[in-house]
Amino acid sequence: MVSEPPSERPTGGPAAAGGAAGPEGASPAPRPVRRRGRPAGRRPGRRPGSADTRGEILAAARTTFAEKGYEKATIRGIARAAAVDPALVHHYFATKEGLFVAAMRLPMDPTKVVPQVLDGPREELGWRLARTLLTIMDDAEAVEPIIGLLRSAMTNEQAAATLREFFTQAIVARIASTLDIPYIRMQAAVAQMSGLLMLRYILRLEPLASAEIDELVDLVGPTLQRYLAG
Repeated sequence: MVSEPPSERPTGGPAAAGGAAGPEGASPAPRPVRRRGRPAGRRPGRRPGSADTRGEILAAARTTFAEKGYEKATIRGIARAAAVDPALVHHYFATKEGLFVAAMRLPMDPTKVVPQVLDGPREELGWRLARTLLTIMDDAEAVEPIIGLLRSAMTNEQAAATLREFFTQAIVARIASTLDIPYIRMQAAVAQMSGLLMLRYILRLEPLASAEIDELVDLVGPTLQRYLAG
């Protein structure tokens, strides 16, 4: 029997002969294609590499409120300044009011203050308004930011306008519209309380500065009620 020449002999298995490993010489399974896309876990609207998106939004909000005031500042403009999507601002702070409260570290959140003032008989509204505001302001640690704003408002027109616009839109107008109180009466009541708060917490005029809250509520409550009775 003549031997097959070495050059014509198969030199390897099926793969070496151009086939593939597998049953009956089937072709190898295609390698999975790795698709590029957004990395898992990254939320839409967040600036890549940002470790403190919420803090950057707050910083942009403080600058925008200081430059434009409360009324002219917008969520979209603040988001643009922070280089994030406006939806992310709403995610963290819900509304412009919520963003302002957080940015200025105010203890007066309209979503809590307004319901407290409205919750009760109409004929006791003046007393509730006085007690609510005095109770908030009497927390020395929490109230430091608003005292700082009030001091700024005394010498800085932009700061005064910003604070005025916030309280007008977020608190005064809401209470007035809910209870159908003439706006000028609501403003007169707020002016009465603003003077009291200024003398007690900024100028610290005695004996107002050291008087008990109950005493002050009994003192100004009837006057506020006269304004708010409509």
